[in-house]
Amino acid sequence: MTRMTDIRDITEADFERILALNDAEVQQTSAMDRERLRLLVGLSSQSKVAIVDGEVAAFLLAMRDGAPYENDNYRWFAARFARFLYVDRIVVDSRFAGRKIGSLLYSSLFEHAQLQGIQTITCEYNLEPPNPASRAFHDRFGFRELGTQWVAGGTKKVSLQAAEI
Repeated sequence: MTRMTDIRDITEADFERILALNDAEVQQTSAMDRERLRLLVGLSSQSKVAIVDGEVAAFLLAMRDGAPYENDNYRWFAARFARFLYVDRIVVDSRFAGRKIGSLLYSSLFEHAQLQGIQTITCEYNLEPPNPASRAFHDRFGFRELGTQWVAGGTKKVSLQAAEI
């Protein structure tokens, strides 16, 4: 049976599930409570969930240039690009891995960027501790490394990535 995946905007009713998904991948993302999630959704130009059979299977948060976002990685990109979309996080429930749900979210993001006239999408993923799944995923979308930096008090080294549309 083929499962239908719908992409829609995040609502507050999704918060509990999003927080659980984030907690499951906190080593690859960063900690987030309800207040932080509300702030990030408010700063985002794209805050989407992927719904499979009525269940939130994944989420994505992305901010535009000019957002008042206090984040080392976002600031790094803001210093280099006048117009960009920054992927703060994308998380797919491990039970739904391999079903192209992350790709659906990114296709929606790239389409949004094109409609807004934004030609650069940025993100980072961990080099230390390594995140090979994220590296492979971003490589498929044409991301390339522009630099690296240590974050989270020196506990994570990230690869700062950009894809041109």
